[in-house]
Amino acid sequence: MKVVKLSMIVLLVLATVRLSEAAEETKPKEDKRFSDELSFSLVNTTGNSDTLALAGKNDMKYKFTDKWTGSWVAGALYNKSDGEKTAEKYITDLRADYAISERWYAFGLGSWLRDKFAGFDNRYGIGPGIGYKFLIGPQHFLLGEAGLNYAYEDYTESDEDSEQFLEGRLYGKYEWAFTDKTKFSQGLEYLQSFKDSSTWKLNSETALISAITDIVALKVSYSVFYNNDPRPSDLDETDTILATSIVVSY
Repeated sequence: MKVVKLSMIVLLVLATVRLSEAAEETKPKEDKRFSDELSFSLVNTTGNSDTLALAGKNDMKYKFTDKWTGSWVAGALYNKSDGEKTAEKYITDLRADYAISERWYAFGLGSWLRDKFAGFDNRYGIGPGIGYKFLIGPQHFLLGEAGLNYAYEDYTESDEDSEQFLEGRLYGKYEWAFTDKTKFSQGLEYLQSFKDSSTWKLNSETALISAITDIVALKVSYSVFYNNDPRPSDLDETDTILATSIVVSY
């Protein structure tokens, strides 16, 4: 009789534990409103800058509401050898996204670029756009964006006059999560000047990311920046960056 009672108690305890675990699994998780991704990279550049350098990038996001999300990206690449600069590039992007539905969203984007070796003393861009998520996981993700930019370009060459113009922007990004810890991504951005149809830019990033721990990951990426109308015209049209990065996310 004691054995039966003991068995019933054990079964009751096990059932209680299992129900508690099931309740915990079905309990909705609290949304993480703030996230930050910091990366430190060893990069090899080719094109207008041909060097081995260190780079850093920080990507912060904050979810204000269920509909509104803001993000800020800042990055720098700099190197000096024998007293001379061999690489110098700075970027920053500010962005606000509004979720229209599960797949449709609208956004406003502001950007600044300084890339001395590619001829840009300053390049500003600001404008609205709309995006659509074609694939939303869990393994495959694909989105596309279309928008307009008001662009202002100030060049490092003093003989080149600054330019301001309206341009169209197309962007697409695909992600494939092989496992919970490893994913592949491909991003592509096309910028077309409405002032001069022969002036356009194409930016691409191919990356493979593998998580080492819950917050640290290793990222290997290859980026291509193509400008078919560089100022001055004797600059290379194509710059590339091969980067190996340690990424810390929280």
